[in-house]
Amino acid sequence: VQLQASGGGLVQAGGSLRLSCAASGRTFSNSAMAWFRQARGKEREFVAYITWTGGTYYADSVKGRFTISRDNAENTVYLQMNSLKPEDTAVYYCAADWRAGWGFANRYEYDYWGQGTQVTVSS
Repeated sequence: VQLQASGGGLVQAGGSLRLSCAASGRTFSNSAMAWFRQARGKEREFVAYITWTGGTYYADSVKGRFTISRDNAENTVYLQMNSLKPEDTAVYYCAADWRAGWGFANRYEYDYWGQGTQVTVSS
C-alpha cells in the first residue's frame, strides 16, 4: 500500500489550501481515511477522518474550517482547508485503515501513512 500526500505550501492567514492523498495497492473504497498533523516539537494530532461510507469527523480546532472528502473513482482523499491560521502550521499526514473502515481519531489505529506535506501559514 502506498499513500502519496501533496498540496502543501505557504499561505497567508485567512487563506486556503487543498491537500490530496492518493492511495494505491488496496481497494480504496473499503478504507477509512484520515488526516493528522504534527507541528514542530509537538505530538502528531488528529485533524479529520472519513469513513468508508462517507461519514466525517473533525477535531474541534478545525471544525467549520476544514472539510475532508473522498473520490473513490480517483482513489484519493482531500482536505480542503479554509480560514487558515498560523497555528495550523504543521506537517500534514494522511493515514488509512482497512481493518474497520469507520475511522478513528487515535493515530495508533492506522497501519498506513503517507510521507507528509508541509503547510505553513504566515501571520
